[in-house]
Amino acid sequence: MEKQFFPKNFFYRHSKLVAPDLVGCYLIKNNNEKDQIKGIIVETEAYSQEDEACHGYRKKTQSNQSLFGKPGTFYIYKSYGIHHCLNIVTDKENFASGVLIRAVFIPRKNERLASGPGLVTKTFGIDISFNSLEVVNNNSLWISNRESYLEQKDLIQTTRIGISKAKNIKWRWYLKNSRSVSKRLKGDRTPKFKNHLS
Repeated sequence: MEKQFFPKNFFYRHSKLVAPDLVGCYLIKNNNEKDQIKGIIVETEAYSQEDEACHGYRKKTQSNQSLFGKPGTFYIYKSYGIHHCLNIVTDKENFASGVLIRAVFIPRKNERLASGPGLVTKTFGIDISFNSLEVVNNNSLWISNRESYLEQKDLIQTTRIGISKAKNIKWRWYLKNSRSVSKRLKGDRTPKFKNHLS
């Protein structure tokens, strides 16, 4: 797949604007010249410095400093010391703002293989070594823009998962017709059939 780059200021926006626009984009990792894993991002969450659930809410530390870095770079941290989480830095430098990649659909694989942030990084082999890497200007791990346009009706907007503060903010988006979403909104049934954006 050829890289389809984003508009110049795509990542220089608030995370709540970038997060829904990343749904439908491709996450791609080259393990070597002949081995590539590629999937469609189907669920994202936004976090920002004014939000209590954000890692950078209180201050910049050694562990979260990448979140204050250049928009369009990866911020990777270890959740509860167990699994890594993949985030994209957004908005502006010296301001904590990022988008968590919650779930990815990988064609021709088990549809639940990467249906959660820890499963995404485990499946793609992503660890702290990718922290601060630019999202597009590298050949090991990158995100490529959507091939087709998504309408508002294609997305579900709801509250975030697994947080104890700011739980009522609706900064999570997922692809309605995907069977790879980590957790659906109550009452939203899992679609019966697969398609190219499962």
